[in-house]
Formats: sequence, C-alpha cells, structure tokens
Amino acid sequence: MNIEAIKKVYFVGIGGIGMSALARFFKQRGVDVNGYDKTETDLTRTLVQEEIGVTYTDAESEMKKDVDVVIYTPAIPQDNVILNAYRRDNVPVFKRSDALQWITEAMYSITVAGTHGKTTVSTMIGHILRESGYGCNAFLGGISVNYNTNYWSSDNKVAVIEADEYDRSFLKLKPDVAVLTAMDADHLDIYGTAEAVQEAYIQYTENIKPDGILIKKHGLKNGNLLKGAHKKSYSLQNTGADAYADNIQIKNGGYIFDVKGKGIFITGIHLDIGGMHNVENCIAAITVAKQLEIEDDDIKAAVANFKGVKRRFEYIVKNEKVVYIDDYAHHPEELAALIKSAKTLFSKRRIVIAFQPHLYSRTRDFAAEFAHALDMADEVILLDIYPARELPIEGVDAQMIKNKMGNPNVTILSKEGLLSYVTNAPLDLFITAGAGDIDKLVAPIGEILAAK
Repeated sequence: MNIEAIKKVYFVGIGGIGMSALARFFKQRGVDVNGYDKTETDLTRTLVQEEIGVTYTDAESEMKKDVDVVIYTPAIPQDNVILNAYRRDNVPVFKRSDALQWITEAMYSITVAGTHGKTTVSTMIGHILRESGYGCNAFLGGISVNYNTNYWSSDNKVAVIEADEYDRSFLKLKPDVAVLTAMDADHLDIYGTAEAVQEAYIQYTENIKPDGILIKKHGLKNGNLLKGAHKKSYSLQNTGADAYADNIQIKNGGYIFDVKGKGIFITGIHLDIGGMHNVENCIAAITVAKQLEIEDDDIKAAVANFKGVKRRFEYIVKNEKVVYIDDYAHHPEELAALIKSAKTLFSKRRIVIAFQPHLYSRTRDFAAEFAHALDMADEVILLDIYPARELPIEGVDAQMIKNKMGNPNVTILSKEGLLSYVTNAPLDLFITAGAGDIDKLVAPIGEILAAK
C-alpha cells in the first residue's frame, strides 16, 4: 500500500496507544481521520481536540463513507459491528501492523522489539533524534513526558517504531535498524510455548533490510541464531558487549555514568530517571544514536533532558517524607527489575507495592514467578486480576499469587480498599504497578500522599 495515496482512513480501536499514534500520523499528513473506540479516555479526548473524529457507539450509523482504508487493532472483538460492516462493503481492511509495515517500507526505519524495555528504548531513541536535530517520526507505545504525546513528526523520512510482539504483529516490519531488548516468554495465550516466542524474535531479525543492522542485548539466550547483515550488542555493564555503562553513580534518584565500547567513549552521561534497567535502556538508545553518527555532545544533552515515559518508573510524588512511583510492569521480570531498582535507590525506605495482575492467562502461566518477584518487597497489596480481552479462568485469581509467596505481609484489596489503605497507612516508599486500570488510581493516590 502506498501511504501517499491514502486520503481518508477509519480506525477501529482508535483509542489504543499504538492506534492513536497512527491516527496522528495520518492526520498530520492532511488525511481525513475518524475512528471508533469503546470507551472515552484522556487519549481519545486529546484526539478530538486535534480534530480527529471519534465515536463511542458501535453502529453502522457511525461509519464514515468513501474511506480508502480501514485500520483495526487485534484487540477488537470479532463481533464489532463497524468493522464487519466495512468488510461486508468490501472496503480494504488492514491490521495496525500492516500500516506500520507500509511506513517501514517507505522510510528509514528503526524498530524496537523485546518482552520488556521497548517503550522506554523507543522513546529514548526518538527523543535523542528529536533533540539533536536529526529528526524522526516516532510511533510509541507510551506517552513521552517531555512532549506529552506518543507520536511526533519530522520532515526527515526516518521512523522510530515500537514493535509489538502480541499477535506476532511485529513480524510484518521491515527495519533498517532492529533493536532487540529481551526474548523472555510472554503472551503464551498466543504463542503456546517459550520456544515459539524465541522463534518469533529470531524471525523478527530475519526481516531486517539488506545491509541493515541488529542491535541486541548482550547475552540473549539463542542470540547466536539472530540474523542481520551487521550486529552490535549492548549491556548494562558486561565489558564483552559493543557498548556498556561504566562508573555508574546514583544521584537524586537518577544516574551519572560513562558509555564505553567499540568505537564509543562518552563520559558523564546524566540520566534523571530511576531504575538501573533504564541505564541499560539508555545504552541501547545511545548505540542507535552512534550508529546514526549523532554527535556525542548532542547525545549527552538529549539524555540529560529526558524526562521519561509515563508509567515507566514515573515519580508521582518525591519528597523527604514519601516517594511514590508508578510503573506499567506486568511481567515477572519487569516487576523484579522495578522492585530491585527501588530498593537500590531508596535502600533506607520500606517498600510497599500494590500490584494489579494483567490477564488470567498470564497470571496462570507466571504465578510462581510473580510471587518470587513480589517477595522482594516489604509489603504487598494485590488487586483483582484485570481481564482485558479475556474471560475468567476457573481457579485463577490474585489468591493464586498470594498462595505462592513466602512474604507473609500480603493483602488482597479492592480499589476502594487500596485508597483507604493509602490514606491511613504510614508509607515512605509506595509503588503501584500493572498494565490494567490501576492507572486510574494514580492521581487520587498521588493527592493523598502529597498531602501527608
């Protein structure tokens, strides 16, 4: 599909983080953009303010006529009235991944895949390219705190795209630079086995354009099977990687470090966001920037100005009395990295974490791993599982995680119960985590803690 030929587009599921970025891309290009989503959110309200038409009624009367293409997200139910009506009328219908494929074919493309870290790494890359003046079109899976958006444009025909492994959609992308952050098992409801997940990531690297480059985390299992005409590796501190951090210092909840490796030596990088895993994410982004021959001073200035991604180790409250961190962590490895980083940064504080499991299938598949990660906290509050696209599975609930924990300080609460707990409990380091609707509690919890 030639993206230049599209003049009128309709999005089914326009309020999704990835879909809304595409909607903004087409709107910026002068295309007539409309769409449907089930629920009004801050993001859909922002789209409306940007003169993108959004309806919340799934009915044929809400369809726009004479559209060139319809783009939908796999999260949309099969019985969606609008989507099925467009199919009945023989309007060209494509997945979100198809649209991203068109963009990777039309532009010099940098894609970021991996079980964890891809949102932060892609946002960091986009930020460095934007701040340095290099320029890019960024399609992100989170909201950049610097610019309060998940998309921005540039006259430079370069795209930075977060590559989503759900539904194998990332296998349609054709990158010039492919970044791979992790290959841990996830989405086993789709893939079935951990081996199938790894095979998909290997296939992702097979789609790198001729003479393209793979930038991968050092030490990945089966990393020797990954493809790419050229390859570079990065690591937090493994000196066997092509790029790694050295002389890491903690300062005011952030980090100062050097970047060393083959053909790279930058001193005094200042990253003002928490989480040691974010230092490693920054090494990945810097490796990409060096591949594009961006000057060291421009990289340093951009990283120093990077304010993070909403819901990625985001400081909601940070004062002498209490620190409140909110994070999107919904996989055991992410949860472990979150708690470990918080313990390192604030070693004298008592960690209380409220975690909302995401998906019945993920909870079933990783209950023991979630329990092991949560055991690192001093106290744990579990909310009910957020089902998202799934129906309940018998015997799978938050109690399943609690039963596998060694830490006795664990309680299952409702959302209302959590707000009451935060109001009354003596807290000095509090974390909320999860990919469901726990984010709706962040503002009220922040107000409660800031007022203490």
